[in-house]
Amino acid sequence: MAQQIRLEVVTPNGAVVNEDVDIVNAPGYGGDFGVLANHAPFLSTIKIGLLTYEQGKQRQSLMISGGFSEVSNNKITFLVESAEFGKEIDVDRAMKAKERAEKRLSQAAAHDEKFNQTRAEAALQRALARIKASKIA
Repeated sequence: MAQQIRLEVVTPNGAVVNEDVDIVNAPGYGGDFGVLANHAPFLSTIKIGLLTYEQGKQRQSLMISGGFSEVSNNKITFLVESAEFGKEIDVDRAMKAKERAEKRLSQAAAHDEKFNQTRAEAALQRALARIKASKIA
């Protein structure tokens, strides 16, 4: 059996994942990154996107929103605002949220509203990540 790394995903509501896995892929602000067992220590900020991990032949996906990650001592920890498994995502609701966010974006751009535009962009990114996560589940 190949070496594994401990994966922890923690939200303000508690731990979502705490397992030994083969590989983790995550959306960092500097770009997506992958982590295997015995990876060098590092810290990264995390953006809204898709976190995937593999255990043997099983692949899991989570939609995560902003936070931080730390790799140290053969463990990777994510402290994120929220995390949802792809298989638990309501795709219809995510599609409606995507449509609302796109509408708000066009309205904010037309009225030059930076604050509303930023909020709409974040909502759109969350909706797109949920849709993507649901397809991998």
